[in-house]
Parts: sequence; structure tokens; C-alpha cells
Amino acid sequence: MTQSDTATQPPSGSNSLDAEQVGYKQSLGRRHVQMIAIGGAIGTGLFLGSASRLNSTGPALLLSYAFVGVIAYLLMRALGELVLHRATSGAFVSYMREFYGERAAYITGWMYWLNWALTGIAELSAVGLYMQHWFPNLPTWLTVLIALAVVLVINLMSARAFGEFEFWAALAKVGAIVVFLVVGLVVVIGRFHIGTHQAGFNNLWSNPGGFWPGSGDFHWYGPILVMSGVVFAYAAIEMVGVAAGEMEDAKREVPKAVNAVIFRIGVFYCGSILLLVSMLPTSEYKSGISPFVTVFGRMGMDWMASVIQIILIVAAMSSLNSGLYSTGRVLRSLGMAKQAPRFTLKMSASGVPWAGIVMTSVVFVFGAVLNALTPDAFEVALEAAAIGVLFTWGTIFLCQLRLRRLSDLGVIPASPFRMPGSPYTSYIGLAFLILVLVGMAISGWQSSPYFWHKVDFLVVVLGIPVLAVLLTIGWLIVRPKVVANTGGRLKAVWSEDGPTYGSAPDAVASTPPPAGRPGDDAEG
Repeated sequence: MTQSDTATQPPSGSNSLDAEQVGYKQSLGRRHVQMIAIGGAIGTGLFLGSASRLNSTGPALLLSYAFVGVIAYLLMRALGELVLHRATSGAFVSYMREFYGERAAYITGWMYWLNWALTGIAELSAVGLYMQHWFPNLPTWLTVLIALAVVLVINLMSARAFGEFEFWAALAKVGAIVVFLVVGLVVVIGRFHIGTHQAGFNNLWSNPGGFWPGSGDFHWYGPILVMSGVVFAYAAIEMVGVAAGEMEDAKREVPKAVNAVIFRIGVFYCGSILLLVSMLPTSEYKSGISPFVTVFGRMGMDWMASVIQIILIVAAMSSLNSGLYSTGRVLRSLGMAKQAPRFTLKMSASGVPWAGIVMTSVVFVFGAVLNALTPDAFEVALEAAAIGVLFTWGTIFLCQLRLRRLSDLGVIPASPFRMPGSPYTSYIGLAFLILVLVGMAISGWQSSPYFWHKVDFLVVVLGIPVLAVLLTIGWLIVRPKVVANTGGRLKAVWSEDGPTYGSAPDAVASTPPPAGRPGDDAEG
């Protein structure tokens, strides 16, 4: 019997929350963690997606990125409190199982998998298009297979190999942004001309339509509505939560990574948007063309277009790498609870849940083929991935609220890294996510005069009910196996009176609960 066979069996007679951690290697060091955190916050949403938003919104996009950045920081603080309560590679799935029960874990896991599966398909297709910048006759399918093969091999080697790739990918992305920030500051402060336009911070308000344009093709609510798209530029920052289960010292590294997020968002995102707006009128930025390529092109530095193109490929490959890494671990967490096929439990001797990774890879390939054959149909599926992002972020806020409630009651130990302003900060985060959904529906309705082309509207209004039905059917199918596996223990591990089923789980039983807060009863 191989290690992969033995490592997948949960302890008999135990409902240990850490059973799914068996077999993993804690091999991600400090530099890997820091760069995973940075890399998750920088991707194609900044390098490419910001162009269309600048064009449609104007300089006020800076406020949109800043506000969503604050929400992203609150999200990371909520996640940090959860990770220091219990670091696990099952991440959101495991936390939902602990605080809301098996059905909630099932829904969370498959929604997260759906998000990454669809996102990965899009990134693979994007790599094919980016490569045609140099090789216009190169078949897209060949590029797709090569790109997937590279990240698949990296993921199957070890968690450390994943960390190394993310380290260098993040270094490349950060390097490109830093170069732009330096050049941009010199150009803007020096008020140099870029083509026929003079750069300067005065462009913030002298931009056509002003800082917050509201006439002509613009709407006063544009910067508010565009936040629904900006959210997805920050998607993947939650990767730190999945990686925590394989960190050498999660309790030391996670708080550092989380606290640095707000600084990185401020510098990389808001700093870049500020300089882009100050260098050229926002009408100069066009959808599908990186705003950085536009700026350097106007400055006569066409060679930078190739550099940015390379960075776009690196960003897409990094996203693919993260997608395979996280879905492999989430699928294994689901498999441990009999909520995913049994083969997803298999692990290699190096501690890699290879079966789940391969399963996602197969979906990537078929999806990329589908995208090539029917791009219009796939566009709807890709927007559905956005629902997965919102759902995952929502589960993090919900779990933090439950953790804090239970720790305040003295039922479980308080996390040493607590979210500031709780519970109100998590309520703000949840309210914002609901508004994002509303914003998606409104912007989707306005996007086209033809009903079936209102993609975001259809995804929200029709897609969410369809997903709910599919997940309900899936739960009804797996429920008997989950009942047999848990002995009928489908509820949350904790109630407000203590362990729901009478005994504390192994994962936390050894830690005595804290003394009640001043004024609390001793029973807590």
C-alpha cells in the first residue's frame, strides 16, 4: 500500500477537523508566503482589465479601486483570524464545515472549484492569444497544451515547487509595476509630454468630463457600478488561506502577509491607476489593450509592449498555477467528507493531492476547446465564475462572524489575530458583496439592447437559481454517503453551548477555552 493510499483515511471514531491535513508537507517558507500574497493581488485585472474601466469611468476609477481595496483588506483580516484559529489546506471548505455544517461545506467547495475551473479555462485561452503577438500562426490548441503541461508538472512536483513558481512570477509582476511607477512618477512630476499631451496630476480634474464624469456617454453612478468589476481584479488574494496548511510557520507568516495587503493594494493598484490617469486622458485607453502598453507606446518605447506581453503571460500562468494548486486541495477536502469522487483523496509521496489536480486539468482542456468552438456560450460561463468569487468571499466573512461569536462566548479559544471592528466590519463586507451582485445585474442590463446579450444580468437573475438547483441535486446525491461517513453528524461542529455532538474535536480539544470576558458568566 502506497503512502497516497494510507494518507487519505481519516482517523476512525474521530471527527477531527484536521484529518484532511494528513499527508501534507509544511514546505512553504517566508519568501514563498510573501510572494503568494503579493502575486494574488496583481494579475490581468490590473495589467489588462483596467483599460476598459478607465475608458468607461474616468479618473474616479481611482476611488473605485481604493474602496474595493479596503474591502479586500477586511476580507484578508477576516481570513487571517480564521487561519490563526486553525491552519488547514481545506481552507474555506473546512471552516464552513466547522461553523455551518456539511451541506455548507459541500456548496462552498464546489462553488470555489467552479470559480477556478472557469477562470483557468479563460486564462489558458488568454495565453494562446498572447502568444500570437509573436507567433500569429501558432495554433491556439498547441499553446494551451504546452501552458497546461508546464503548470501541471510544477503542481505535481510539490507544494514547494508551486511556491517557487509563484515567487518568481510575483517577482516579475512586481518588477514590471515598480518600473512603471518609477517612470510614471518622473514623467508626471516633471510634466513631460507624452505625444501631444502633457502629463501632470492636474489631469485628474482636467480630464474630459472632469474627475467624476457624468454627462454624455458617462453616468454619475459609473464609478460605483464599476466596483462590481473591480472586485474580480482582486480575486485570488484569498490564496493565502489555502496555502496556510502547507506553510512552515503559518502563525508567524500569515499576519505579516495580511497586514501588508493594504499597502500593496495602495501602491500597486491605486498608485498605478493614479499615474495612468495623470499621464494620458482616460479616453486614450482601449479595451483589450493593456494601458501600460498604451502609455509606453505613446512615449516611443514600443519594446515595452513585448515586455508587458510577457508579463501578461506570466500573470495568466500564475493564475493557472494557483487554480490547480487550490482546487486539488479543496477537492481533497470534499473527498474526505464523501462530497467528491473517492479518487480525489489520492496523494503522492511528496504530499501533493495529484488526483484532484489532474481532474481540474482535464476540465481545463475540454473548456479551452469549448471556448475555441463557441466563445459566445463560454462568455456566460466565465461570468458565472464571478459568482464563485463573491460566494467565497462571503463565506470568509460569515465564518469569521461565527468564530468571533463562539470565541466571545468562551466556547472555543480566541484567535490570536483578530479582525478589527468585528462584527461590523464583516457586516460591511457582506453588504458590499450583495451590492456587487446588484451592480452586476444593473450593468449587465445596460450592456446591450438585446436581452440574451445582457450577460451579467442573465448570470445573476438566471444563473444563480440554476446553480442553486444543481447544487441541491448534487447534495441529495452525496448526502447518504456523507451521513454514513459522519454517523449522521451533518450540523456544525460547534453550537453556542459547546460541541454540537457532545465532545470537542481532536483538532482543538487539547486547548482549553479562554476565560469569559469581564461580566460574562463562568459557564460562557
